[in-house]
Amino acid sequence: MATHVLVPGAWLGAWAWQDTARALSKLGHRALPLSLTGLGERAQHGGPDTDLDTHIADITAFVEAQNLSDVTLVAHSYAAAPVSGAAGRLGRRLRRLVYIDSAPFSEGMSLLGLMPPERVARIRRQVAEDGDGWRLPLPPFEELGSERTLDGLGPAQRRLLRAQGTPQPFRTFEQPLASAATPGPEVDRVVVACHDFTAMLDAGEPLLAGLNMSPWRRFDLATGHWPMLSVPGELAAILHEVTYDHTD
Repeated sequence: MATHVLVPGAWLGAWAWQDTARALSKLGHRALPLSLTGLGERAQHGGPDTDLDTHIADITAFVEAQNLSDVTLVAHSYAAAPVSGAAGRLGRRLRRLVYIDSAPFSEGMSLLGLMPPERVARIRRQVAEDGDGWRLPLPPFEELGSERTLDGLGPAQRRLLRAQGTPQPFRTFEQPLASAATPGPEVDRVVVACHDFTAMLDAGEPLLAGLNMSPWRRFDLATGHWPMLSVPGELAAILHEVTYDHTD
């Protein structure tokens, strides 16, 4: 049995992991989804000052408060940023890092810094006009689909995402990662790539080139950007394989 701490991406809460967590439990694992400040059931706790440091502290506190050890820390999409920060704080509690359709952040990186200027300008307008100056609402599916494949999301999954998704505290996208300690060699490192990310890795995207090399292990999943919604059972199976397919 492994302990999986499941950290959701932008606009999502612990609810997004429900089916994957259930499938992991059936496979004998301990699955612990969490909601970050300002998101999911913790939406009311967010505010203009909620930033990347807030979310790093959320993850660290969650692991330490429950006295978890041998943790498999799973980051989906945006969560790569706070998980990269938390990984350096968890020390020997951390056993494995898994990045789903995402990659670790380095010191000084921010999510906005990875976007083209025209998209950043559009997002800032959305925050100013529709988010009270500090929140980024979940964009329309047409906009999400232009940059992240929606493959596998049927009408039911789209209704769930639209109904449960909450605006993202914008400072979490703006703030650069202050520090990102490199985990020790004893920490297993895994990337789970869905359609778009698989294409980038296969194309040799310079920023991602290291993910195709040791010590990283790569698993491909034939679905869109939200596998916990589109193929929760298949995602759980990969996380199970990740856990038991590693030679110490």
